[in-house]
Amino acid sequence: MALTLKKRGIDYVAYRSEDLDIRSSISIRSAFAQSLPSVVVNAAAWTNVDLAESEPDSAFSVNAEGVLNLAIATKEVGAVFAQISTDYVFSGTRFTPWLEGDEQNPASIYGESKAKGELAVLANYPEASYIFRTAWLYSPWGQNFAKTMTRLALNGNEPVRVVGDQIGQPTSALDLASQIIDAISIKLPFGVYHATNAGHASWFEFAGEIFRLSGANANRLIQINSSEVLRPANRPAYSVLGHEAWKLMGANGVTIPAMRHWVIALGEIMPEIISEINMEK
Repeated sequence: MALTLKKRGIDYVAYRSEDLDIRSSISIRSAFAQSLPSVVVNAAAWTNVDLAESEPDSAFSVNAEGVLNLAIATKEVGAVFAQISTDYVFSGTRFTPWLEGDEQNPASIYGESKAKGELAVLANYPEASYIFRTAWLYSPWGQNFAKTMTRLALNGNEPVRVVGDQIGQPTSALDLASQIIDAISIKLPFGVYHATNAGHASWFEFAGEIFRLSGANANRLIQINSSEVLRPANRPAYSVLGHEAWKLMGANGVTIPAMRHWVIALGEIMPEIISEINMEK
């Protein structure tokens, strides 16, 4: 988000967790008193899906209580609030795209905590809040599936086992940032939006495209079932999100399209991912 804001010449303050603890209303109000925000985008989250199963209090303190604290503090200063949420608020047990208004039915503690965060926003500050649900995020930075697969593609010849029976939408974090900024800039109606790249894929198909773009032998990839990977938390089998809300018009009758296809987005960002991996050597 910060990189995109900087490129667009938009002033911003990006707080680190050690600078602003969203679990503390005092910490939030102190920060807001200094920065006087007109827009607050919450990218903070407990994202360790498996650890949340054994540490639910920690997950809820950030993903639910922290979001509530932010929504209330943002309302107090009269700013616009944007919460980044997840496909995990849905069960993932049907095989048609999930719509923005579908009922939440999470299958994990992480999903429950994010769902409760959404409800806190909608209950306390619906008049000036956005919820942007996203999924399968990757970028050239940090730890994510695309970087892991690129590293394996470029370094080694051993087989790589990848789950093939979970379907979702690989999403560029850079595309997500642009979509959120555009939505707020044109003043789309407040509410819930699904901010994922278009199309869908399994993790195995996602990995295959990464290997192809890396110039690696995709025959090294071995498709497995999710039942072969024992994890504490349930993952949605089908978490493709529908994009109907992007048809809404902004304050001046302007619309923005839903996000582009994931294959196009990945192809554009892969050179930078490869560069980051090569710099590790």
